[in-house]
Formats: sequence, structure tokens, C-alpha cells
Amino acid sequence: MWCRVRRAEDGRVTEIIAGPSMSPPEFLAVLSAVALVLARWLPPSARPRVTIAAGAALALSVIVLSAVGIRWQLLPVLAGAAAALPFALSPLLRLHLRRPGRPARRAKWWLALPGSAACLGLVAAGPVAAWAFPVPVFPEPSGDFAVGTRVVQWTDPHRPETFTADPDDRRTVVVQLWYPAQQGPAGARRAQYLGRTEQEARTVSDALARGAGLPGFLVDGVPRARTRAVFNAPVAGGDEGFPVVLFSPGSGGVRTQNTAWAEELASHGYLVAALDHPYDSAAVVLDDGRTLRAATASTGDRDADEELAAGWTAVRAADLGFVLTQLESLDRGGIADPLTGRLDTGRVAVTGHSLGGAAALQAARQDSRFAAVIDLDGYPHGPASPALHQPVLALTQAVTPSTDPRYLPRLAEALAGDTATTYRLTVPGAAHLTFMDGPLYLPPVPSIVGSLGRAGSPRVVAATTLAFLDATLRHAPGDPAAVLSRYGSLDVHRPDGLSCGLSGCGAG
Repeated sequence: MWCRVRRAEDGRVTEIIAGPSMSPPEFLAVLSAVALVLARWLPPSARPRVTIAAGAALALSVIVLSAVGIRWQLLPVLAGAAAALPFALSPLLRLHLRRPGRPARRAKWWLALPGSAACLGLVAAGPVAAWAFPVPVFPEPSGDFAVGTRVVQWTDPHRPETFTADPDDRRTVVVQLWYPAQQGPAGARRAQYLGRTEQEARTVSDALARGAGLPGFLVDGVPRARTRAVFNAPVAGGDEGFPVVLFSPGSGGVRTQNTAWAEELASHGYLVAALDHPYDSAAVVLDDGRTLRAATASTGDRDADEELAAGWTAVRAADLGFVLTQLESLDRGGIADPLTGRLDTGRVAVTGHSLGGAAALQAARQDSRFAAVIDLDGYPHGPASPALHQPVLALTQAVTPSTDPRYLPRLAEALAGDTATTYRLTVPGAAHLTFMDGPLYLPPVPSIVGSLGRAGSPRVVAATTLAFLDATLRHAPGDPAAVLSRYGSLDVHRPDGLSCGLSGCGAG
């Protein structure tokens, strides 16, 4: 699959144009299979050449794909080709075997038509399946920096692990860092998606599929993907300090679930630190090779589940505070790292998707080191006090009959009394998974990933959050509301008591 990116004059992504969802060898297999099916309907003079050429091309593509791994989406293509092959070859065999002077025999067209249609249907199912479940192609970051990434693991000696019975077990988190990097060679190998290795990526992909109730093979293209970052790339030159953005994924989510967004921020000069929360994330692979599976599960009882979610949120919030402490130590040189001296830990935002958004809000309540908050469609869990003192951006999907009626009142309660400006942007066409990488590799079904498309979803999330971060952490001139209002219905609550919407401002 290819991808072309268009940019505005200011360098921001304006459009991402995605190409076909199949690799060249897969396309060759599809075209060869179609040719084999249609060969029977060609004039006798052309039939032998087309059949031989199509068969050779199909064999070549199968050999190449066997070496790199055949995706399940190609199986119906191969089945259709296999079913058509005997009928494509039989005229050639009869041509060589029939006696001189005897007329050539050919099946009646009305007998051959159903078989040809069935074979074409099988062949067509391959590209459709590849389009619905593609190998994700990540948009090229639009900032001035190349992007580097790596993974660190930190253990908090002061916090016991509450998900295990071992009294000596201490809370360990795995963190992936995306950072501005030096431009590398054009052929530099890009980072694996979902893990440091393909094996880790497959472990995580299978766990995510199980958590969603899907058979793992449906998303087997996801661990094949490569992102735009380069592992362990040298940090960008200069002495500029990078503002820091911490990220907590959704319930059962993993640190890499917002990779496209993290790479875009890093290309604009931010350090993004995304967390795996052990026993909450679907699967966390530790440095020693152990895999920690999710141990959180809902009961079906609303009150009991709310109490559980509040507890999980508190653990996540503590994880976020601990990681910020580690990043401060790293920047001071307490932890040896190439990023030492390059982090601006006086300008830190805490962000999250879904349950991670709730954790971000709670972390900001408890820790004044966080200067801004982004909640990506997260239902606030836990106490609504003390009041927040940081600017907040809450991105939400449009309210529908299936929306939890408690969501918006609960969000309003969580933001009430904030002494800084808060923004709530309702994005038309968004669904819950719009705010993560899901639209890049899941079927484009509006109820699942929204209707913004594989190009539109990452563009909207990046543009809105960058406008907010630039204003709150970098104090860029202008009101971020001017940018945010382009992408949906915006409500602004200012500390002076004014509430502003699309129709203007008033006391409220």
C-alpha cells in the first residue's frame, strides 16, 4: 500500500491519500487469477498465450509470497485460481491430444458461466478483504523533525503491585518514547508497530484481537506494519528542550495504540511518552520476556463496575505521575540516556484515550506538574474534586441514542470549577475508535471507527491536539478555539465565568 501526503504552506498535513491495500506480488496474483478465469472466454488463438502467461505469473507471485508470508486475504484468490486452472488448461491439453481432423470440443457457454462467475467471486473477495483489513500505513509526519523511538521499563520501588498477591512485587511500567530525531539515511529501517520485535507485535496483536472478541487472523496485517519512526535514532541536534506529553491508552489498550498521533507530535518537537499499564493493557511484554496479560474485567453491574473503574483509574494516574518523575530524573542525568538535558519538564501535558482520558484528568488533579490535559473521548471516573487548575481539551464523539446518558453530565462535572480555560470539541462523524490508530487497519464501518476515513481520522486528532498543545505549552499566539472550531462543535469555558459556543459567549 502506498500513501501520499499533501501539506499546507505552514507544513501541516491537509490531506493523506492512501493507495491500494495489496502489495505488488499480491496484485500480480489477483491479476493472474482473473486472467486464468477469463481465458476460457477468449478467442482460441489468444487462449494458449494468456493461459501460459497467467499461470507463470501466478506461480511466480506464490513463490514470492511464500517467502514473505501469505496473508489470509489472498486465500480466496488462490482458491479461485485453483478452481479455474483445470478449465483453463484443459483446452490446451485437448489441443495437443486430439487426433488430426477431429473438431475441437468446448463446453457450452451456459454451463461454463456459473463456474467462471463463482471463481471471479472468490478472486474478488481477496481485494475486498485486504481493503477491509489492511496492513496499516502510517501517515508521514508533517513536522520539521524526523522521529525516533525506543522503549524503557521502570519499576517504582515505593508502590506494591496491587494486581498480584506477591508482597515483594513492585509496580513496573513499560514506556515507549517518541522524540525529535536527526534525519537518517533514506533506507533506514522503520520501527515495528505494536512491539520492539515482530514476535512481541504478534503477541500484542493477538491479545488485542481476543479482547475485542475477534479471531486473531483477521488483523494479522497489523503486526506486519512499520511506522514512520526509527528505533534508537540519534536525538535531534541543538539545545532546545522538548515539551513532554504523557499518554495513557484505553482500557485493554496498549502504549502503541496512538502511534500515528505520537509520531506527528514528535515531528513538531514534542517528547511523547506512552505507557503500558500492566494487568490492564491487553498484553505487556517485559524486558525479561515475560508477558503480563490483562486482569481487569467488568462485572455487568453498573455500580460495581464504576467502583472498579475508579480504582483502575487511580492506579493509572499514579503510573503517570511516576513516569513523569522518571523523566525528570532522566533529564537531570539521574538516568543515563541520550535525552538527558533535552526535556522541558516544566512544560508537560497529560493525555489519554477512553479510560486513559479519565486517568489523565485524575493525574492532573493530584499533580500540579501537569500543565495541560487532553481527554480523548474518555468517561471521567473517580472523584470530581479537587477542582482542576489546568487547561483541558476534551474531544468527544457526537451524542447518539446509544451514548451513555451519564457521559456528558459526568464530563461537565469533571470540568466544573476548573480555574483555567477548558475546551470541549464534539467531532462530527467520529466514533470512539476514531481517536486512536484503529481507522488505519479496521474496516471503515462508521459505527466502529467513524466516518472520517483512514485519512481524516489521524488528521483531525493531530490538528486539534497540536493547536491546543502549542497554545498551552508553547504559548503560541492566537486563540486555539479558532482552529478547534473548524473541526466540530466547540464549547469553551473560561475562568472569567464566560461560556462560549458557536453562537458566541455568555455568562454561565
